Amino acid sequence: MEEFVVYILYSEKFNKNYTGFTSNLIERFKSHNHLSNKGYTLKFRPWIVIHVEFFDSKTEAMNREKHLKTGIGREFIKNIIQNL
Repeated sequence: MEEFVVYILYSEKFNKNYTGFTSNLIERFKSHNHLSNKGYTLKFRPWIVIHVEFFDSKTEAMNREKHLKTGIGREFIKNIIQNL
């Protein structure tokens, strides 16, 4: 059974965060930090993973990612960053 991961990345250098989901966190993280040559995350490297959550379905992961991008979710992320 495939597992899905919602993840939050943080760029200490630029004080930015990025939230996404994937079924392969290791490859996705490599893409954000090294492989990709376009997109938002390219500009704010290096990234560290500051939070992960695991889900059994893509739908659950997508819903959680959307929630983390709301005001309540951004507060949740801000609290994580403050406690790093």
